Formats: sequence, structure tokens, C-alpha cells
Amino acid sequence: MKIKIVYFFCALFFLASCSQQQQARKPITHTSGTFIKESIERNKILIADEEDLIAEVIKNDSLKSYIASTKGYWYKYETKIEEVAPTPKRGDIAFFDYEIKDLKSRIIYTIADTKPQTYYVDKENIMMGLRDGIKLMKKGETVTFLFPSHMAYGYHGDDKKIGTNEPLICTVSLNDIKKDTEAKN
Repeated sequence: MKIKIVYFFCALFFLASCSQQQQARKPITHTSGTFIKESIERNKILIADEEDLIAEVIKNDSLKSYIASTKGYWYKYETKIEEVAPTPKRGDIAFFDYEIKDLKSRIIYTIADTKPQTYYVDKENIMMGLRDGIKLMKKGETVTFLFPSHMAYGYHGDDKKIGTNEPLICTVSLNDIKKDTEAKN
């Protein structure tokens, strides 16, 4: 009899605990989103400051004409191919050399440091600005790009010689373009 009473109370307790609904716990802290708003404002100021520095570089290089890209960087042709020729497209392989300088024209990486590059267009991770800029070039052209930091190595730098939020000057020579199938043969 005692066992039946114990089972009865256990069953009653089990049913009572199952019928209660769990209430969601309330968060301990509430965020107002001010961190993100402040971050956006800091980035706007950073970009504006970098654009002012780049505008100064362009102004001081009055012998060349710079082109503003739709992606937020500027470039000038050192060697321009006038005739109609293909530019690298997704799936092509671009063979190029480049040099990197800071905005005061101090060399960060020489062409020898960066060695000849083989880039599978839009299939490899390279500097964002170069990813886009190479697709503007024809075989045999040399172009100097002025990249704000968000088109270069951003807030992280390259963990070697390029610092945090550093705008860069990259001079690129496109040596060859091949279709991926041509490169395999």
C-alpha cells in the first residue's frame, strides 16, 4: 500500500511539473547598438582621411591623369595598350609582377619581394583592389593603383610590413593572360 501511495505522489508530481510552461529567460543586459554606430562613424572618418591623402598624391602627380574606379580606388596608366585586346576574366590565369609602396612612395615590397605572380582570376584570395584592378588591364600594360586601406589589407595589415589601415600604391605589370585550359597544356 505504501508503494502505491509513493507511486501515486510521484506520478502526480511528474504530471504537475510537465504541465508548467517554461518561461524564457530575460537577457541580463540590453545593447543599444551604439558600438556599431560608433564604428561606422570611425570608418567614415578613416575613409575620408585616406581619400584626402590620396587626393594629395594625385594633385602632386600632375603629369599623369588618374581614373577613379567605381570600386573606390584610383589608377593611372604607366604603359597603355591602345589596340583592342582581351582583359582577364573569371577563370583566366593572369601572370603579373607588382611593387607596393606607401603613400609617401617609400617601397614596402619590391618586384623581387613579390616575385612573379600567377593568379587564377576570381578563384584565389588576393588583395581586394588587385582582384578588381587586374581585370581592367590588357597584356603588356603597367598600371599604378592607389588603394585606400579597405581595398588593400584593411584594419589587419599583412602581419609583416604593411600596417593597420594603410593606404597603398601598387604598380602592376600584366605579363600574360591565359585561359585555364591553355595553362594546363
